[in-house]
Amino acid sequence: MTTTFSVPAASAQNAIHHEQAAHGNLNAAERAISALTAALSGSADFDKILLRAAAGAGKSYALVRMVREALDHPHCTRVAVTAFANKQIFPLAGDLGKALGAARVCLFVAQDRLADVPQEVRDNVSVATTSSAIPTSCEVILGTSHKLGAFGERKRLLNQLGEAANGERPFDVLFVDEAWQLPRHRYSTVEGLAPLSVGVGDVGQLPPIDPSQNPWRGDIGYNPYRAWPTAYENSETTCVVDLPAVWRPTAEQLPLWRAFYSDWDQLNCVAAPGDRSVELPPLTGTASAIWNSVATGNPTLLEVDGLPAPEAVDVDLPLLGIVEDLLAPLLEGGFSTVARRYDGQGAPLDAVRTDAAAPQGNPLIVVLATRNQLVDDATDMVERLTEKYGLPDGVLVASTVDSWQGQTNAITVAIHPLSGAEQLDEFNSAFGRLAVTCTRATHGLLMVARGGLDELLARASARPGTPLGEPGSRSLPRQTHQRILAAFSRALIRLDDAA
Repeated sequence: MTTTFSVPAASAQNAIHHEQAAHGNLNAAERAISALTAALSGSADFDKILLRAAAGAGKSYALVRMVREALDHPHCTRVAVTAFANKQIFPLAGDLGKALGAARVCLFVAQDRLADVPQEVRDNVSVATTSSAIPTSCEVILGTSHKLGAFGERKRLLNQLGEAANGERPFDVLFVDEAWQLPRHRYSTVEGLAPLSVGVGDVGQLPPIDPSQNPWRGDIGYNPYRAWPTAYENSETTCVVDLPAVWRPTAEQLPLWRAFYSDWDQLNCVAAPGDRSVELPPLTGTASAIWNSVATGNPTLLEVDGLPAPEAVDVDLPLLGIVEDLLAPLLEGGFSTVARRYDGQGAPLDAVRTDAAAPQGNPLIVVLATRNQLVDDATDMVERLTEKYGLPDGVLVASTVDSWQGQTNAITVAIHPLSGAEQLDEFNSAFGRLAVTCTRATHGLLMVARGGLDELLARASARPGTPLGEPGSRSLPRQTHQRILAAFSRALIRLDDAA
């Protein structure tokens, strides 16, 4: 067995970090707030404000700030905050409750999901399962689009809370978190709650329903399953602002982020070189080479030649065996992550060390795959390794990419969506799916695939057009994938050389 490495072709040119990078986001948030204030004052005709972000841009922080600014305006007495899923609503409710107080913030949740609300959130908000139980003192009501958009809910909210400052609707502003995950047909159920909508989110996220399926094929401009902001981005009554910095990745990952958002005017990283690191145990051979590459912060792609054929596209036990062999010495020896903390302005503070023997916060390692059966097999692998090495909760987990969007972890080990593919299709080459795969990690990214990705892309046929959900335009799917691969350090293992 031989292992060869090549350095990434892409580099982060003219990148700025720390306060300089964060200042760009603060300025962008100020522009969005100015548009919000103007709309509430009646000096601008905006009915939509879209704050677009790359993954890990700190958009939830910006949303909380905008909610506070809206409530400080004399023409705003009550706002609603919605999203597609409770896993997005719950932490946001906690943040707003801490900022404004439980008497002003109500989490509006279905009765059968009440038990899922974390105690930390309950301690900082009012909680109601019916509109008649919402305290009239509350100025911020949070609920999923299914809860706030239920049939007859607008009338029930008006009966309980009365009209907001606009004199007609229960809310003056509707904030939509992770807006690019909410399909248009779900947004239409909540749009009428307020005269002004503010969408905040990552344009690279996957919508919850496949947006390529359009039953209204006679009108290509309308698709109720497409993320709702795409219908309004070019409207004269929509204000669009981009956040130009990301907080999540290492400085070394910035070229990868830029590869996904290649048409943005600028994209910088708050983390500077050296702000994040992974402390490895003594390792040898291939495991040492691979994990030392990942520990640099550079995205690393490992391709493997000479594996037995997989049973199916979504059943690849030989490739998972390679992943298990790489994880075993890392988990047996133990490792730690070190991360620099920052204040709200991006200024560096102290460094926090997290040991695998006592993990805290986000999971340390997550194994991601795009297909359910492959994740089921990865889950079996995780359970074996967890039992073998007595790993505490939070060290190693497995998930589908779709389920993990919106989540964060220290190290990502992912099966590339194109691994073993014979051609590009709508599923394996989806921009959002690959973007989510590559943008969860704060410390290190290891992408694993069977050999042949370059050959697959080289022979892929031309497919003109812009895929749904992708920011910017491109002419060929293969060009997007090639641009992304150029941001990786690449390793190749040839198993057939073992003899």
